[in-house]
Amino acid sequence: MSSSSSPASSQRPVAGSSLTAGRRLRELAETVGGAPVDVLVVGLGATGAGAALDAAARGLTVAAVDAHDLAFGTSRWSSKLIHGGLRYLASGQLDVAHESALERGLLMERTAPHLVRAQPFVLPLTPLVSRGQAALAWAGFRAGDTLRLAARTARATLPAPRRLSAAETRHLAPALRGAGLRGGLLSWDGRVTDDARLVTAIARTAAARGARILTRVRALELTASGARIRDELTGEESEIRARAVINASGVWAGGLVDGVRIRPSRGTHLVLRADHLGFLPAGLHIPIPGETNRFVLVLPQGDGRVYVGLTDEPVEGDVPDVPDAPETDIGFLLDVLGSALDVPVHRADVVGAFAGLRPLLDSAPGGDPGAAPSTADISRRHAVLTSPEGVVTVVGGKLTTYRRMAEDAVDAAVAAHGLSAGASPTSALPLVGAAMPRALGALRAPRRLINRYGTEAPAVHALATADPRLARPVLEGHPVTRAELLWAVRHEGALDAADLLDRRTRIGLVPDDRATALEAAREVLDESGVGD
Repeated sequence: MSSSSSPASSQRPVAGSSLTAGRRLRELAETVGGAPVDVLVVGLGATGAGAALDAAARGLTVAAVDAHDLAFGTSRWSSKLIHGGLRYLASGQLDVAHESALERGLLMERTAPHLVRAQPFVLPLTPLVSRGQAALAWAGFRAGDTLRLAARTARATLPAPRRLSAAETRHLAPALRGAGLRGGLLSWDGRVTDDARLVTAIARTAAARGARILTRVRALELTASGARIRDELTGEESEIRARAVINASGVWAGGLVDGVRIRPSRGTHLVLRADHLGFLPAGLHIPIPGETNRFVLVLPQGDGRVYVGLTDEPVEGDVPDVPDAPETDIGFLLDVLGSALDVPVHRADVVGAFAGLRPLLDSAPGGDPGAAPSTADISRRHAVLTSPEGVVTVVGGKLTTYRRMAEDAVDAAVAAHGLSAGASPTSALPLVGAAMPRALGALRAPRRLINRYGTEAPAVHALATADPRLARPVLEGHPVTRAELLWAVRHEGALDAADLLDRRTRIGLVPDDRATALEAAREVLDESGVGD
C-alpha cells in the first residue's frame, strides 16, 4: 500500500513529507510575491489539507495556508468517530448516509487503515429505554449494516451488530447500573486514533506531492487572483498569487467571502480519567432520556482518558479561535451519564472539557436566524459555492467525508478557472504511514506507536532507543514520550509548545497535564533550535 512500509525505509519518514520550521520559511519565501500557484487553499483542517492533497495529486501547484496550525479549528474537536452515516439515514438523508459509508470504508481499508479502525459500541437497554425504542435502535443498526454492504466494506473490517444478554452487556461495560438492565445492543463504527493526527497525515501526504503547507500565515483578504496575507510570526504583510482560490476555513469562511452564511453548532465533550469508570473495552451509546434517536457517547481513548459527548447547540455572535465548553453543556452530559452508570461522575471528576463548532451552512431565507432550523436539524450535506469573483468555498459536511468535500472543491476550482487537471486520484491514495493490518502487525515497534504513526512507528521508536532521555514519558501516567515531541518538531511541522501539547499529542486536553508537560515541550523545542 505504501512505499514507507518496506524494511529499508522504516527508519525514516516518507520522502518529501517532513514539515519543518526551515521548510516553512523557505517555501513561504518562494510563494510570496513569486509566480502564481495553480491553487491557493485557505484553511488547514481536514478539508483544507484534503483539498491541498487533492490538487497536488492532480499535478497542480499548490500553496495552503492557515492562520494558526494544522487542525487548529473544528477538525481537532470531533468525537474521533468516522461515521457510517446511521444518524443521517434516520433523518432521511440517504445520499449523505451512503456517502459517509463509502468514505468510512475508504479510510478503513485503503487510505488510512493505520489510523482508522473498528470501534464497538454498546447501547444498554436500561429501564429508561422502552421496548419500542430498543426495536427502533436495533432496526437502525441493521440498516447501518446494510449501508456497510452497499459501500462494499468487508465484514472483516466492520463486524455485524448483535444483541447482548445482560451479563454480556455488563462484561463490556462494567460501569453500567445493573438494576433493571435487560441486555444491550452491540454495533460497530469507524474510529480514528486522533483527529488531529489524521489532519497531520493528510497535510504531510500533500507536502510529499509538492504542496507548500504554510502554517502561521493568515489570509486577510481573498480575491480572484490570490490573497493578501500576513505572516503571523513576523507580522509582515504580502500577497500570494493564484489561478484559483479555495476557501476551506470552516466556521470562519463567511468572514472571507461575502454571501457565505455559517450557522455554527457547538459540540461539547468531557474528559475523564479512565480509572474512574474502570475497565471499558467498548464505547457506550447512552440514550438521552425523552429523545428517541439521540445518544451521549462514552469513548475510551487508550491513553488513560475517556471522552464523553456530545451536544448540538446553536452558537450566535462572533466565532472564537478556541470555543469554551459551557457549564450548561457539562451539566447536561453528566446528567445523561448518571441515568445509566452505577459509578457516580461528579463535576470534580471532569478533568477537562472541549467544544468544537460545526460549520453548518445557514440556508434560511435572508439569513434570518429566527427562520432557520435548529442546528440538530440542519443537513450535514456539504456545499461548494463559487462567488461571482471565482473564489470557491466549501462548507458543511463532517470529518468522515473530508476527502469527498476536498475533491468537490477542487473540481469546482478546476472548472471555474479552466485549470488543466484530471480526475481526483485520492480515493486510492494512501496517507503517510498507511499499510494494511498484516504489514502493520509485522512492524518492530510498540503497538501504541503503530496505531498513531503506522509505518513510521519504527522510526519514532528508534529515537527513543537511541537516547534514553527521549524514551521518558512527558508526564507520569501518560504514554507520550519525548521522542514523539521531537518527531513532531522534525517531521510534523510543530513550531511551539501549543502545537506539541494541544494538537500533535493532545496532552493539553487536560489543563493540569498540560501545565506539567510544558517544561518538557519547551526543552525539546530549545534542543531542536526551534523557539517557542
